[in-house]
Amino acid sequence: MKFDTFLATVGDWGKFQKVKYTLICLTYMLPPIMVYTYSFTAATPDFRCVRPDNSSTDEYNKVDNEFFKRNYEPSEERCKNEKSHISISECQRCFYQNKDTTSSSKLNQCSQYVFSREHYTKTLVEEWSMVCDRVEYRSIVQSVFFAGYMVGSIFFGVLADKYGRRPVMSVSFILISIAGFLCAYGPRQSQGFLTSYTIFVIARFLLACATRGVSVSGFVLGSEIVGPSKRLLTGIVIEYFFAFGQLFLLAFAYFIRTWRALTGAITLFTIPFIFFYFILPESPRWLVSKGRFDEAEKILRRIAVSNKRNFDRDAYQQVKDEQEKNMLNKTNQEGILSLFRSKIMLVISLNLFFQWLLQNLVFYGISQSTGVWKMNPYLSFGISALVELLAYILVHLILDRVGRKLPYCSFSVLFGIVAILVLPVQKFMEKDSQAQRMTMNLIYGSLKFLTSASYAIIYIYANELFPTNLRNTGMGICSMIARIGAMVGTFCNDASTRIWIHLPILIYGVASLLAAVLALMFPETLNKPLPQSVTDVERMVVAGIRPGKAQSGVTDGTGHEGQSLTGNNEDIILKDQLQRMNLSDTEQI
Repeated sequence: MKFDTFLATVGDWGKFQKVKYTLICLTYMLPPIMVYTYSFTAATPDFRCVRPDNSSTDEYNKVDNEFFKRNYEPSEERCKNEKSHISISECQRCFYQNKDTTSSSKLNQCSQYVFSREHYTKTLVEEWSMVCDRVEYRSIVQSVFFAGYMVGSIFFGVLADKYGRRPVMSVSFILISIAGFLCAYGPRQSQGFLTSYTIFVIARFLLACATRGVSVSGFVLGSEIVGPSKRLLTGIVIEYFFAFGQLFLLAFAYFIRTWRALTGAITLFTIPFIFFYFILPESPRWLVSKGRFDEAEKILRRIAVSNKRNFDRDAYQQVKDEQEKNMLNKTNQEGILSLFRSKIMLVISLNLFFQWLLQNLVFYGISQSTGVWKMNPYLSFGISALVELLAYILVHLILDRVGRKLPYCSFSVLFGIVAILVLPVQKFMEKDSQAQRMTMNLIYGSLKFLTSASYAIIYIYANELFPTNLRNTGMGICSMIARIGAMVGTFCNDASTRIWIHLPILIYGVASLLAAVLALMFPETLNKPLPQSVTDVERMVVAGIRPGKAQSGVTDGTGHEGQSLTGNNEDIILKDQLQRMNLSDTEQI
C-alpha cells in the first residue's frame, strides 16, 4: 500500500496537519526577512561628492546641493567625453570638477560623500562609503549571502534527507539567531573597515546557510504531512507567508532607520522560533522511508485521533512490509546519483536546476531593484510585496484547474514581452516626464507580478517531480544552483545600472523567455501522486509524451512492466530503455 493511500485513511488534511502546517508557514517568514533586510540596512541614499571647499559642514540639502551643482558638478558634455563608460548621473555623483575649470583639467574622483537623510538615518553604504568605485563591496556582501544560500541548500538538504526535517530546522533556527546578532554587533568602527566588513560578510554567510535549512526543509515537511489533494494548498500558502515576511520587515524598517538597530531588532524576532523543535512534528513519510516505523506510527496515530479516524493496523502493516522489502532491495536504495543515472531523470534534473537558476536571477534581480521605482522606497517595497502576494493568490486559483506547465510557461513568456517594452518607452516617451515615470512603474510592477508567479510555480513543480527519497536533496541542489542566478542578479543590478539603469530588465527578459522554452519538456503533474521513486518520475515523462495512450502500471514482480506501451514504436523504445536500466516500480513510502 502506498503511503498516500494510507494517509487518506487517517486524514490527509485534518486538525493536526492544519495546526502544524500553520507553524511551518510562520517559519517561512524568516527567509524573506533575512534576504531583504539588506535592502534597507545597505540601502543607497541619494548622494553626491562632498564640497572640496567645505567638507566639515557640508550637508545634503537644497542650499549646499545648488552650490555644488553650480561650482563643482561636471556638465553632461564633459561626462560624455571623459566618462563614457558610465551613465551621466553616475558621473555627476562620483566625480567633480575644479571650481576654476580649464580646458586641460580632468575630472576628479570623489574621496568623500554626503548622503541624503530623507529616508534613512544611517546605512552601511554610508558608513563604509560603498558607492561609485566601491560599489562592489556592497555587491560582494549580498553575493556571499547567496553563496551561503547555495552551501546551506545542499548541506542542510542532504542532512535533512539523512537525519530528518525537524532536527535540521531546529539547528538552523539557533544558527540564525547567533549569526543575526553577529551581523548587528560584530562590526565596529574602532576595528576599522576591513575587520568589520569581514565579520559582517562571514555572519551574513552563516545567516544564509541557516535560512536555507529552514526554508527548504520547511517547504518539504509541509508537503509531506498532507495528501496529494492538498499539495497545491500547502505549496502556495507557504508562499503567502514569504510575502507576509516582507510586509513584516517593512513595518520594522519604516520605524527603525539605522542599520544596526534594525538588524538587532529583526534578530530578536527570530529567538522564539528556537523552541519550535518541541512542537513541530517529524515527517511521517520520511520516517517510513527510513524504516523508523514506530516513530511514524505515533505521529500517524495522533493524526487519526485528531481527525476522529480509526488507525488501521493491518493497512499500516502493508506499508511497513512493502517498505522493508524495498529497503532490502539494493536497486531501490536511491542515492543522489540516481538523479543522473538514467537519461530521462538526468534531463529532468538538469532542466530543473537551470530553471531555478534563471528564475532566481529574474526574481531577486527584480525584487532588489525597487530603488529604481520613482517613489518613496518604503512605498515601493510595500507595493512590491503586495504585488507578489497577488501573484501567489492567482497561482493558487489557477494551478489546480489548468496545471503547472501552461501557467509557468505563460508567465515566463509574458515577463519577457513586458521587459522588452522598456525600449520603446525609453526611446519614444519624453524623458523623465510624469507619463514615462508612471509607465515605467507600471512595467516594474507587472514584472514583479509575473516573476513572483513563475517563481512560485517552479518551487511547486520541482517538489512534485523529485522522488521522495531524493526530494529534499533535489530541492537543495536546485536551491544551491539557483543562488548563482541570485548572485548574478545582484551584480547585474549594481554594475549594469551604471551603464544604463534599465539594462538589467532586458537581461532578465531574455532569461525568462529561455526558461519558458526549456520548460516545455516537463511532464504535467496536476492530480498526480508525489513520485515515490525515480521509476515514477520516468513513467510520468513516458505518459506525457503520448497523452491518452495506454500505459500499464502492472509489474511482474521484478520491477519490469508486464505490459508493453501500445500504439507507437517510440513508446516501445522508451519502455525498453526503462527496462534495460532495471528500474523498479515497487518502492513505496
